[in-house]
Amino acid sequence: MSKKVTIIGAGFAGLSAAAFMAKEGWQVTVIEKNATAGGRARQLKAEGFTFDMGPSWYWMPDVFERYFQQFGKRVRDYYTLTRLDPSYRVYWPNSQTDIPANYESLKAWFDSIEKGSGVQLDTYLKEAAHKYSIGIQQLVYKPGQSLSEFMDWEVIKNVFRLDVFTSIKRHIAKYFKHPKLQQLMEFPVLFLGALPKDTPALYSLMNYADIKGGTWYPEGGMYSIVSAMQRLAEELGVCFQFNEEAKEIVIEKGKAKRLVTDKDSYNTDVIISGADYHFTESQLLTAPYRSYTEAYWNKKVLAPSCLIYYVGLNKKLPGVLHHNLFFDVPFEQHAGQIYTNKQWPTEPLFYLSVTSKTDGRVAPAEGENLFILIPIAAGLEGDTETIREHYFHQVLTRIEKRTGQSLHNHIIYKKSYSVSDFKNDYHSFKGNAYGLANTLLQTAILKPSCQSKKVKNLFYTGQFTVPGPGVPPSLISGEVVSKQVIKLFKER
Repeated sequence: MSKKVTIIGAGFAGLSAAAFMAKEGWQVTVIEKNATAGGRARQLKAEGFTFDMGPSWYWMPDVFERYFQQFGKRVRDYYTLTRLDPSYRVYWPNSQTDIPANYESLKAWFDSIEKGSGVQLDTYLKEAAHKYSIGIQQLVYKPGQSLSEFMDWEVIKNVFRLDVFTSIKRHIAKYFKHPKLQQLMEFPVLFLGALPKDTPALYSLMNYADIKGGTWYPEGGMYSIVSAMQRLAEELGVCFQFNEEAKEIVIEKGKAKRLVTDKDSYNTDVIISGADYHFTESQLLTAPYRSYTEAYWNKKVLAPSCLIYYVGLNKKLPGVLHHNLFFDVPFEQHAGQIYTNKQWPTEPLFYLSVTSKTDGRVAPAEGENLFILIPIAAGLEGDTETIREHYFHQVLTRIEKRTGQSLHNHIIYKKSYSVSDFKNDYHSFKGNAYGLANTLLQTAILKPSCQSKKVKNLFYTGQFTVPGPGVPPSLISGEVVSKQVIKLFKER
């Protein structure tokens, strides 16, 4: 009789773990609090508009391809990809730059900003390619249970080339002196949830993913990936229970025996939690079975939360691209208010996505869908409608100014989403949006373990454990934890 595994959460990591466990012949049940799969990558449909509620950047296409290949499938079996060109636009204080997908065109732009920087970009990306090869193809697949995992000759001989002890800010400054180039190269690191000065230079691999790997769009939006992963899991026999919330993990003789929900109880051989790690420990387990104290969690450096707006317009918005970064105000001030002072920002940088520029199905024919994201500190108090309206009018006015278009009078749909929503919908610790920041002291074995230290058959996957935040790492996280479970049972 096949072993049973119960997975909490149908986000990317939970979906990935479910598929890998089912492939190995396990009986898999996924418990999901919300009405659909996807977690933070759920989909919102309203008034003829379709929005991806969370992740919106499709980078590292090789990771997605590798994922599906392990089940004898290909990405194109489920959805169609389009490479964006330009990749995205950056709005500076007094100008704007479209970042070309063509590498030689990008080098020419670098040279126009800073003489000789095109050649420097070649050298920088050659190193970044090496880090990508080691980092994304080797290091991220290690479960982080022991230092011995990293006693690999390929890793050891290249440890200094990986630049784990140098900050990405300092690393970039060695190659590029102009503030625009530095800020552009530091931008992808913001996805990792920490300041460039606190992020290891290893993550220049993100620049390689951006520039060489390219920025892509899955037809139908990022939710197409969720749908594909759910479909694959169901083809493998995975059972999904939606609108059902985990309430308690029952422990007997040091093992998880069953998961109790608000609707049922599931006897199980293993539990894999893709829910918020802190929530699982503090709410589903009693104190003797928690691996980490509340003091431990409060010392962790969290990635930011977000203030998001989903906006439907009854007009087209010329003069913007699919992806738009508004770097038109001082970065240092906003960054300090996210990571150091932890307060509502005075004048925030923000990101605007308009997927209807690429995909005509996500908005009415004469309309446009806008996704506006402001990164903010996790744990902020005062998440009120008043403050949400304040920032909405602030950023919309800046979009109007830079595009020369009137927007306020053309809004036919609007929804906001922020700290309190992350807490309510995902039990998110302090309302964070991305999990733990990828600082040096929160990397690999220094992350919360993917296997409980107190309960032998309880495992964790997702953005609080290895390998870290982001969509590609979440797919990898599900694979990593599944291999740990399978290894444990094979050793018995």
